[in-house]
Amino acid sequence: MAFNLAQLELGARARVTLVGGAGPLALRLLEMGFTPGTVVVLVKRAPFGDPLELQVRGCHVSLRKAEAARIEAVRL
Repeated sequence: MAFNLAQLELGARARVTLVGGAGPLALRLLEMGFTPGTVVVLVKRAPFGDPLELQVRGCHVSLRKAEAARIEAVRL
């Protein structure tokens, strides 16, 4: 069942299936390592829920919820 990374629970793992949209933001997300097949872990969530700290390919990346919502994934 597909969902977006903004909906990921703390400590949960997911595999990226799609980076939605077009343009510079989608390209930047792909360049940051959010490519299909990549495993992502939600490490932290800010007190008000935005931004999110995700571990992808051994690096920690912070994304806003709106950016994370463009990345579809499946739970592992």
